[in-house]
Amino acid sequence: MITYITNNWLRSLFQLKKSDAFRKLFPLIIVACVYTAIVVFIERDWLRLPESSPLKQFTIFHTLLGFVISMLLVFRTNTAYDRWWEGRRQWGALVNGSRNLAIKMNALLPDDDRGNRIFFRKIIPLFARALQKHLRAETTRLALDTEPHPEIPNFDHTRHLPNQVASTMMTKLNQLYVTKVITGDQLIIVNNEMQNFLDVCGACERIKNTPIPYSYSSFIKKFIFLYTITLPIGLSFTLHYLLVPIVGFVFYILAGLEMIAEEIEEPFGLDANDLPMEKLAENIRINVEDLLVVR
Repeated sequence: MITYITNNWLRSLFQLKKSDAFRKLFPLIIVACVYTAIVVFIERDWLRLPESSPLKQFTIFHTLLGFVISMLLVFRTNTAYDRWWEGRRQWGALVNGSRNLAIKMNALLPDDDRGNRIFFRKIIPLFARALQKHLRAETTRLALDTEPHPEIPNFDHTRHLPNQVASTMMTKLNQLYVTKVITGDQLIIVNNEMQNFLDVCGACERIKNTPIPYSYSSFIKKFIFLYTITLPIGLSFTLHYLLVPIVGFVFYILAGLEMIAEEIEEPFGLDANDLPMEKLAENIRINVEDLLVVR
């Protein structure tokens, strides 16, 4: 995830990151500019259409559609950001749950119970690592798909690393109860943290394997494409070749918003603006080792 100083305008304006929309869209912007120049040449220099040409009425068409496309993009970006923020909230809950479990196990386990203390110092951070790998696995993204995916070797729905880690922890807690290291009331208290772990996992899986409906995403891309390629038809009569950079800029704004939404709607990947799950998992390890003391 990119960290930055919010009030540093100059750096934000002139520093290009790998995830910057302009860098990725630059070839398509050039294509849009070349296409616009061709349209202007055909209408103004080759066909020499008069100012009264019916094609000039396309400006009214774009005026009407401009409001529609802006509303669609606002909804698109808001929906994508909600998914990104929900992912961050769930990982925040995992951080808090890991700390709470470490604090409780530190208080419940006897000071001389070195083996069990080492066990929980290792396995609590292990859940975060397992969840990170699980969310980045392609099989997790395709878990709800109805079509087979032969391009993925050993596609297996039965392996679920976070479940296995949580099951191991719960088994150990039950053994501690059976051997009377902890009481039944204490087991119930710790069980709430265990439930929180799998609640976080389920919420993250919901974000991962339930993308924005394809028809909606596809419709916006087609809308942006049609809006851009028809933009020069009417405006060429008033703006002439000045329209070339204008169409490139309009395409950059519209396609850039869509590209940003595509990037942040999947917050568990490896893009520059995705959630820093490695750092969060490492922070959980450091916190657990600080809170769960081994003497």
